[in-house]
Amino acid sequence: MADELTVPLLPCRSIDDITGFYRVLGFTVTHRQTRPNPYVALRREDLHLHFFGMPDFDPATSYGSCLVLVPDVGALHAAWAAGMRAAYGKVLVAGLPRMTRPRPRHNADGVTGFSVVDPGGNWIRVSARPSSVPSGASTGPTGRLATALGNAVVQADSRGDHRQAAKILDGALARPDALEEPVLAVEALVYRAEIALVLDDAAAARAALDRAGAVTLSAAQRRRAADTLDAATELGRQVGRPDRAGDG
Repeated sequence: MADELTVPLLPCRSIDDITGFYRVLGFTVTHRQTRPNPYVALRREDLHLHFFGMPDFDPATSYGSCLVLVPDVGALHAAWAAGMRAAYGKVLVAGLPRMTRPRPRHNADGVTGFSVVDPGGNWIRVSARPSSVPSGASTGPTGRLATALGNAVVQADSRGDHRQAAKILDGALARPDALEEPVLAVEALVYRAEIALVLDDAAAARAALDRAGAVTLSAAQRRRAADTLDAATELGRQVGRPDRAGDG
């Protein structure tokens, strides 16, 4: 049978908080009720998410999660980031809600994805559809730092274990050869800053961004690292750091 549709039903403490957040991401309400129990149905094009309210629910302990497969991960992330900037003045990277940046996932054969953690603590995991992943997509940088970065992404972006991710990156970035691949080093350092913000450690975030700013990049390398440098600029504003990432 074709044309089936699966709709996730996810928990939250407040359907009003959920509705406000997902409207920022471009969703509209298709159904809402408060009795006999709180329930809201949201839609953005072909993406459907439904939520049921539980007043005593603790988002910090939520196991709610769903996988969203899309043809263009970057385009969806850009649209949601634009919505956040318009509503909040920045892309939310810490606390609830928050959103990660698109990165290859070692635990998904190198396929790029990102996650949104909503006000209910639900992880909306966005990944490329198999049909939209080009051949050889899992090929990427190799070496100790690349491996460490990949492992850190699994720990933080997939498992939510940011302390373990920080430990992995700190060990790799302390090595004498950590900056031998400048673009990769900047990516790892900017990611370390993002993790620091999740851990409410602004000083560590500034330190990672300062170190990223000291990495010398050629014009070609700056073009390759453009998205990462933009993210560094945005993170820098959040921690009161001047924009100088990658200027060397």
